[in-house]
Amino acid sequence: MSTFTHIRTSSANKLRVTELTRRLQLGPENVIARIALTYSLSKNEKLDLNNIQNSSGKEYRQSVLFGNYTQNYIALICSHYGLYRTDKDIPKYIKMHIDHGLELIDDEIQNNPNLNGFDFLVDKIDEGLKTM
Repeated sequence: MSTFTHIRTSSANKLRVTELTRRLQLGPENVIARIALTYSLSKNEKLDLNNIQNSSGKEYRQSVLFGNYTQNYIALICSHYGLYRTDKDIPKYIKMHIDHGLELIDDEIQNNPNLNGFDFLVDKIDEGLKTM
């Protein structure tokens, strides 16, 4: 399995993590990071490692970010990019998708200020089910 000890968001996303966590009230800050990662992956976009942002933002230890599900999140990245689980770039892809997802979620919240965390999740689950 790919080994890394922590992931750090971009400096621009440091405040975004705190604001989205407060606004959506879905739990601690690691929850919004998990949602951001999977939301970004759900867009089915391949992010370019050459466009990685700085790492001056919110830091998550691997165990805090993913809990007991690290292998599952790594599998999502591996599946999306066709990587083997020991690929050295997996932490970079995780970081990029967290940053990308935070930006996407923030844009949606800015465009719909009455949206709460529960409604956001239900809307995304509904959209996902409709594509099946």
